[in-house]
Amino acid sequence: MSFVTPNLMLALPEIFVFSMACAILVIDLFLSERMRAVSYWLTQATLVGAALLTLKLAAVAPVFTFSGMFVADSLADLLKLGTYAITFFVFAYSRDYLRDRGMYRGEYFVLGLFGVVGVMVMASAGHFLTLYLGLELMSLSLYAMIAFQRNSGTATEAAMKYFVLGAIASGMLLYGMSMIYGATGSLDIAAVSGAIGKMSPDNIILIFGLVFVIAGLAFKVGAVPFHMWVPDVYHGAPTAVALYVGTAPKLAAFALFLRLLVGGLEPLAGSWQSMLIIITVLSMAIGNIIAIAQDNIKRMLAYSSISHMGFFLLGILSVEPNGYSSSLFYILVYAVMSAGAFGMIILLSRSGFEAERLEDFKGLNQRSPWYAFLMMLLMLSMAGVPPTVGFYAKLLVIQSVIKVGMVPLAVVAVLFAVIGAYYYLRVIKLMYFDDATEKTPIRAGRDVQVLLGFNALVLVGVLPWVGIIMELCRQAIKTLS
Repeated sequence: MSFVTPNLMLALPEIFVFSMACAILVIDLFLSERMRAVSYWLTQATLVGAALLTLKLAAVAPVFTFSGMFVADSLADLLKLGTYAITFFVFAYSRDYLRDRGMYRGEYFVLGLFGVVGVMVMASAGHFLTLYLGLELMSLSLYAMIAFQRNSGTATEAAMKYFVLGAIASGMLLYGMSMIYGATGSLDIAAVSGAIGKMSPDNIILIFGLVFVIAGLAFKVGAVPFHMWVPDVYHGAPTAVALYVGTAPKLAAFALFLRLLVGGLEPLAGSWQSMLIIITVLSMAIGNIIAIAQDNIKRMLAYSSISHMGFFLLGILSVEPNGYSSSLFYILVYAVMSAGAFGMIILLSRSGFEAERLEDFKGLNQRSPWYAFLMMLLMLSMAGVPPTVGFYAKLLVIQSVIKVGMVPLAVVAVLFAVIGAYYYLRVIKLMYFDDATEKTPIRAGRDVQVLLGFNALVLVGVLPWVGIIMELCRQAIKTLS
């Protein structure tokens, strides 16, 4: 049951994070280089404070405010808490990297917080306009972050490509929404769903709008054939930014798909399901196959991301609640794995050296058996090898399509999962069976060591609680408005 309330306190976490981002931006102007850590700690405190506010205001039943444009429910709360946690790790991993390269400025953290607000707005969107505003707030933050290293031609080129292609994709998405508005007469997600339910599913205007919406969504998650920006952005952006791009925005992608396709356009599921099947198969195929040919680990992780988005979409296209909850679990697990993998790249990098080639991981076991073990856990989980949680994430989304009778699609997914295991196992082979070419000691702050160890070990340590986490995901999906 849902109801509308004028209680603006429901949006307090968003207001708090946005206000703190503005405050940090101003405070940073008056900080000397030696005091720059103040911006970092204020940012981390903001994320902790937002998490406490979200828990305090957690909604039992869906509650609407802002004239129904903003909804507070369990799904939004879970996505927001996941975003805070992942972003906390991202900022912690990035601190030393930014300091070594003269980029340790408040703008990075402020832009990151604005991106978090965008994710939060999308998670609680009850209206197409709210969804679009959250998406653009996050996207504009990403454009600026990718170009953050202003003296790098590669970063500037990556930002320009992403900006131009992102603007086209945003235009497609907005045009699709306008077509749906023309057919239904509303931009309210619940009202759109109700109006479409009374119309013919073959309505040409609805189908036309749906095609543009799917194209825009596929671009935002980096799915084939709208994936061309992903490897360039991951490779060209500073690793600290690639770390951010590869984690928190993925949770936003889930919110985007659930609120838009499931919350608003589920009566057209017969049409968008067939589109997503093609996108899913192509993403798993091209992502895994091209990743094999990469010798740059950031580009390898970029193509890996494309393939993971294919697996993530398996649960969405099953068009049933268990599939949606499996996709939610999958995207949460992927964000943790991606944060750890990029964290390891940052760990091995130092001032004047980027550890972004696969050969930079040669002999890591000789340099540090502990870090080699952590990286092995991350790679095994990404490959979906038991007993890591990555295996259960893949298993659940594949089971969701089997339950709805899409056995051939499940077989294809398993096949590409096996193919994809090759390039993850190659990293393990380099670490354990090749001689080290780099002898420089690995140095990291105590907080990064602890967080990175926790990040990797949780992929195995969380196994006894997989059932509890899945139940939380199911309960969150049940409240979808």
